[in-house]
Amino acid sequence: MSSKINKNDIIEKIKNVSSIKDLESIRLYYIGKKGLITVEMKSLSSLSAEEKKLKGQTLNSIKVFLEEEIKKKKSFFENNLINEKIKKEKIDFTLPARNFKNGKIHPISQSMFKIIEIFGSMGFAVESGPDIETDFNNFTALNIPSHHPAREMQDTFYIESNDNNEDKLLRTHTSPVQVRTMLKSKPPIRIIVPGRTYRSDSDATHSPMFHQVEGLLIDEKSTMAHLKGCLVDFLKDFFEIENLKYRFRPSYFPFTEPSAEMDVAFTKKDDVIKIGEGDEWLEILGCGMVNPHVLENCKIDSSVYQGFAFGMGIERLSMLKYGITDMRGFFDNDLRWLNHYGFNPFDLTSSSGI
Repeated sequence: MSSKINKNDIIEKIKNVSSIKDLESIRLYYIGKKGLITVEMKSLSSLSAEEKKLKGQTLNSIKVFLEEEIKKKKSFFENNLINEKIKKEKIDFTLPARNFKNGKIHPISQSMFKIIEIFGSMGFAVESGPDIETDFNNFTALNIPSHHPAREMQDTFYIESNDNNEDKLLRTHTSPVQVRTMLKSKPPIRIIVPGRTYRSDSDATHSPMFHQVEGLLIDEKSTMAHLKGCLVDFLKDFFEIENLKYRFRPSYFPFTEPSAEMDVAFTKKDDVIKIGEGDEWLEILGCGMVNPHVLENCKIDSSVYQGFAFGMGIERLSMLKYGITDMRGFFDNDLRWLNHYGFNPFDLTSSSGI
């Protein structure tokens, strides 16, 4: 054994290796499955007890020595590799830093965060639904008759369908989510539905795709007075005007009865609108008590339950709050516009922020 295996020979072999791969070859040569030390270990069974003890101790000593030497040499190679990599990836700290531009939060997103925050404090949950809707959810269930102008092709984007099922369309409001919620949930219901809506209309104050938020409350005792208080508190908080001047006007919507539109007072100077005071009025949202026919269409007993609903355009709210005069700027993808009207997320202290 001593002629085959000795520590000096091991030291010499390890000293002359030039890579981790060569080092692994030496390990296998000695302690692999067919290595010298492994073979010698297997031969111990044929020796006497005394010889087995002496030879076993010697072999174990050599094996431990070999593993330690290999470990030291391997660590040497690995440190060299790390040092070489560090030299190649050396950073020149004298170079000027890169100019990173912070992103901005879009005014519509910021308005939506604020709306959700305010109504959330009143106990309203947020619901969402698909942009592609059925005729039933978008019109029929909401008591919108077949002859209503909203059903015409020039006002609604219809989608061709290969099956014979109900007509599909891009929702013209987020009210279909209210229908879906009433069909799947039992009262009491208290939700808001922010989201994209679509209508065939485009100019400085209209877009074929825009954002709405609608609200729905169904219980046994809600009244028009509750609706009024809810909306007045919302607008005061949203526009941050405690003495907001407002009015409710009778109106008509197929899905509410009675119905109303809410106006806020404003003044206009040099094409800049100031909300909350003045003698001119601006319509800002529609609302009313949920029509009993809508409740019945959604399998809710109108003799037991009642409620109110409201809806408003998020673009309009944003334009009035942030002094934006042209709605088309919201969708132009112009970074200059966003840098001017957008919000730095690190400057937002409200919980409605990011």
